[in-house]
Amino acid sequence: DRFCNRMMTPRFSPLARRGIITGPRFTPIVQALPSIVPFVAPEEIERSRGRRFAVRLGANELTFGPSEKAVRAMAEASSSAWMYGDPKSYELRAALADQHGVDPLNIVVGEGVDGLLAYTAHLLIAPGDALVTTRGTYPTLNYFVAGRGGHLHTVPYGDDDRQDLDALLAKAWEVDAKVLYLVNPDNPSGTWHPAERIEQLVEGLPPGCLLLVDEAYHELGVDFDANAHVAVDDLRVLRLRTFSKGYGLAGCRIGYALGAPEIISAFDKVRNHFGIGRVSQAGALAALQDQPHLHSLRGRVAHARATLGGIADEHGLAALPSATNFVTIDCGRDGAFARLILAELLERDIFVRMPGAAPLDRCIRVSCSDDTDLAVFRAALPAALEAAHSKMSPPGACKV
Repeated sequence: DRFCNRMMTPRFSPLARRGIITGPRFTPIVQALPSIVPFVAPEEIERSRGRRFAVRLGANELTFGPSEKAVRAMAEASSSAWMYGDPKSYELRAALADQHGVDPLNIVVGEGVDGLLAYTAHLLIAPGDALVTTRGTYPTLNYFVAGRGGHLHTVPYGDDDRQDLDALLAKAWEVDAKVLYLVNPDNPSGTWHPAERIEQLVEGLPPGCLLLVDEAYHELGVDFDANAHVAVDDLRVLRLRTFSKGYGLAGCRIGYALGAPEIISAFDKVRNHFGIGRVSQAGALAALQDQPHLHSLRGRVAHARATLGGIADEHGLAALPSATNFVTIDCGRDGAFARLILAELLERDIFVRMPGAAPLDRCIRVSCSDDTDLAVFRAALPAALEAAHSKMSPPGACKV
């Protein structure tokens, strides 16, 4: 009993007894931020449900997996994992420079696009600085900007479900934006803008505004030369790429930025110099050198996009145009209806996601995968749609 009482009685320090509570003194910016994260991981959802998904089609991962050469390179490199990775990523940067026809000084390697977005916000955003983006596009940069005390200014998607470049440009001029953030091809819509529209956007930027182009899905798109005519030394543009999508190395967290040396060298002031491990560098280098594998994957992804489009058609739904490894399916009603479909698919152990903001929240987003995984999705969708229609229909109404 004495032990129980001792355990149940709070033991306060002398400071606490005097009403003085010590702890970390977070910055005012951090104290004002809500305690949220950009995404709830599929593993977290599985833990909360108590069971695994039948298929994982919601994280835009390349379910076909990486090149066998990349897998072998990482296996071989694992024995040297006791050493830190090369902080300069010298061999990888040299190979990337050769691939793009640029100088290694035009390239910095980071922990995926997300890591590079964090560093970019650190470099460019101070309290009160303005960033312009599309409401509902890939949201991670928003959190980094908020964490720096910056101001987000958003415009909606256009009527064609593409990012509205004219509206973005007008907003950038209106708020004197330091950064205009464009995801091309876009996540979560899957849509894209061709090279000539990007070039026009660059020429229309207000003075001192950087166009930050997130090209995570570039290798899987339909315009492989997008932005090729924007000079890599143009101080108005910074482009981000990743090995997570087309190269199937999402778990390795490795990507790179292409830009003018004056921009790229600034990353050395703020980046984690030992953030990329040896195994990840070896896998990325081998994946980059296996271009035949990437070309074959493009065909498999295109086939999966067509399959998902066909599944949508079977149920009177519409697939948005996609230049990515996912297809965004218009469910024909509103966000409430799409959320019901999402929940019903989850009940059937199908993990997919949906855009978070109108007007795209009328859609669900399904990752490309092999025929076996997509057959599971195809089998589950009719019952999910029927249940969602039933729950949306008013009492006494005819149910579809």
